Amino acid sequence: MSIRGLKKKQPKTFKVKIITVDAEMEFSCEMKWKGKDLFDLVCRALGLRETWFFGLQYTIKGMCTWLKMDKKVLDQEIPKEDPISLHFLAKFYPEKVEEELLQEITQHLFFLQVKKQILDEEIYCSPEATVLLASYAVQAKYGDYDPNFHEPGFLAHDELLPKRVLRQYQLTAEMWEEKITAWYAEHRGIARDEAEMNYLKIAQDLEMYGVNYFPIAQNKNHTDLLLGVDAKGIHIYSINNRFSPNKSFEWSAIRNISYSEKELTIKPLDKKAEVFKFFSSQLKVNKLIFQLCIGNHDLFMRRRKVDSIEIQQMKAQAKEEKARKKMENQRLAREKQLREEAERAKEELERRLFQLEDEARQANEALLRSQEAAELLAEKAQIAEEEAKLLAQNAAEAEQERQRLEITALKTKEEKRLMEQKMREAELIAVKLVKESDRRAKEAEHLKQDLHEAREAERKAKQKLLDITRLNYPHMARYPQYSPSDTRDANFDKGSIKLDLKDIDLKRLSFEIERERLDYLEKSRKFEDRLKELKSEIHALKLEEKQSGLYS
Repeated sequence: MSIRGLKKKQPKTFKVKIITVDAEMEFSCEMKWKGKDLFDLVCRALGLRETWFFGLQYTIKGMCTWLKMDKKVLDQEIPKEDPISLHFLAKFYPEKVEEELLQEITQHLFFLQVKKQILDEEIYCSPEATVLLASYAVQAKYGDYDPNFHEPGFLAHDELLPKRVLRQYQLTAEMWEEKITAWYAEHRGIARDEAEMNYLKIAQDLEMYGVNYFPIAQNKNHTDLLLGVDAKGIHIYSINNRFSPNKSFEWSAIRNISYSEKELTIKPLDKKAEVFKFFSSQLKVNKLIFQLCIGNHDLFMRRRKVDSIEIQQMKAQAKEEKARKKMENQRLAREKQLREEAERAKEELERRLFQLEDEARQANEALLRSQEAAELLAEKAQIAEEEAKLLAQNAAEAEQERQRLEITALKTKEEKRLMEQKMREAELIAVKLVKESDRRAKEAEHLKQDLHEAREAERKAKQKLLDITRLNYPHMARYPQYSPSDTRDANFDKGSIKLDLKDIDLKRLSFEIERERLDYLEKSRKFEDRLKELKSEIHALKLEEKQSGLYS
């Protein structure tokens, strides 16, 4: 067969993009595929066996519609896109999640969808419950809380609370994280599937859980009611209250549901009861309501029958899987506990080792400090010894100085005494000299007087001699040509000899007087010099005495 023949026989395909809550997948579908063919392909790709809860949803003209399983995909009113986008979502909800959701993938898909509905405020939840649900979501995502790993701010990028709750309470993101973390820390040891199941068990008790709401009217003109379809039955709500239904029809109490154009009729099982009729805005809405009623009613009846072989096998497998996972979780928990204990022991050993190293380091530092202190003490001891020697030397010198000062003081006292004695002697000598000076002055006066008297006597003698000569030789005046010179000369020579001798005595006397006067002056000068020396010595002794007094 040629390649061209093979190409002709290959079926035509179209692309479909399947969007789950947390992923996207793309498939190539044959043109003749029905909705069930595509749905089975997606379920096989996901590994999903509990297919009766799910469906493929698309939006056309602002209305959400489910892909029909018994009709070709391309024959339905799907968006004309390439690829065609369909959402794989839960179409029907279980009454009791813990009993009906057998596979882990089923549970995980329900968890993601219900969580998204709570965050998008399609399901109302109280603020307290949202915090608890958020803690289980964090446990499912991050595992056990570890304060060393999950530091403040680790939830900053996670959407965990509805915006309505965030607006209702004026709390910061850090405060919300602290509240969620307080609950999260208490879920230690809970596995991911168990945390998700706990989330769904809390969520299934919420009033709006699993309910599909449609606006209806009791007549053709007014839309003043809401019709809700869930796993338990059909409920009628007022337009402003989606929590408490005004009237409910359980599936077990409904005999028939039918629609005609925009009118939908609910016939109770009790024939005496009133038949409930209402009107919707479009025929498509009635068709959608009718599909949901049929699906939920079938599941309601199925739950109350004996499980099929497939369901029994799935439950057995789920039970075995849960037991295996429980044992695995216990084993992992035990291993984790042992690992944590080993890590704690390791940390304790490391801490102890670090402590010992620190103690050794401190001991080594203390030893070095002790050695340094010992060296310093040795140096100080040597310095102290040298200082002691120096002090002893200084003490000896001080003692010698003290003795010298004592000797000096004694010498000073002795010298002072001698000086005083010398001063007294000098004073006595001075007094004697003064007396001697007075005596000599008096003698000099007497001598001067005697000299004056002697000169006066000499003058008188000369005058007398002259007078005598004149009397003895009067003719000498009259005979001037004659002068008995020889005789006069002879006589005069005698007189002059006498006079000369007398003059010599006078000169000698004057010379002796002058010499004594000079001797006196010399002695007076020497005495004055000696007095000056004594004064300077006395002054020096006084200074030394003052200095020695200050030193001592």
